[in-house]
Amino acid sequence: MIAGRYAAASVALAVAATLASPAAATSDFRAGDGSARALAPLAGKVVVLDPGHQLGNHNFPHKIDRLVPAGGFKKPCNTTGTATNGGYPEATFTWRVSRLLKARLEKLGATVRLTRHSDREDRWGPCVDARGRAGNKRPADLKLSIHADGSYAAGARGFHVIAPTDRRRWTHDIFKPSRRLARTTRASLEKVGLTVADYIAGGDGLDFRGDLGTLNLSNIPTVMVELGNMRNRRDAHRMTTKAGRETYARGLAIAVRRFLG
Repeated sequence: MIAGRYAAASVALAVAATLASPAAATSDFRAGDGSARALAPLAGKVVVLDPGHQLGNHNFPHKIDRLVPAGGFKKPCNTTGTATNGGYPEATFTWRVSRLLKARLEKLGATVRLTRHSDREDRWGPCVDARGRAGNKRPADLKLSIHADGSYAAGARGFHVIAPTDRRRWTHDIFKPSRRLARTTRASLEKVGLTVADYIAGGDGLDFRGDLGTLNLSNIPTVMVELGNMRNRRDAHRMTTKAGRETYARGLAIAVRRFLG
């Protein structure tokens, strides 16, 4: 009986040592993490997020004013973007929403790439041609270009989604899926309680344009979403609060999951 107790104790200590082993713990963690990713709804999907503008664009006028390819014509590299009446910049808003959205998509298993990696006064760009081509060479499943509008029209508020027109040399291959992505994005933003723009895009929240390099140069389904009007008091309040930005991110995450599901 005593020998049996010693034997049982030895086995228990061996098991405990194995469980406590760093190598075993690391191996278990990796296996579990891989299994979770395999079961995630967006596992294997690649999403490009394009946070509009850069905070420091206004400090580099010669850089952002130079002309770059935009799909059969040239346009300025970038612009400064707009801001709320209180001075909250579009660049900062789009950056923060994109970061929140990135976190949500990664939890769903997606690989997420950003077209810029900071929100700083000493940085500029990237240009619209680089933004447009993002996701082409290293193929992605879709791209969302995230912006906000700056209309001074009285009472103008709400979001709208911009998709490329059908231009044979440039967007003919992505026109239909981009249109579907635009409709999915509109429905998903409405689902979280956001209001369709009442001052642009015919009032239905969908706009089709052939003059935007970010859309024209893409080889993957792409839309640009103007999440609201920064000059409107109600929209500005949502954009400048963390809870409001979480709402935008949640709506866009629903759109990506629906489109890629």
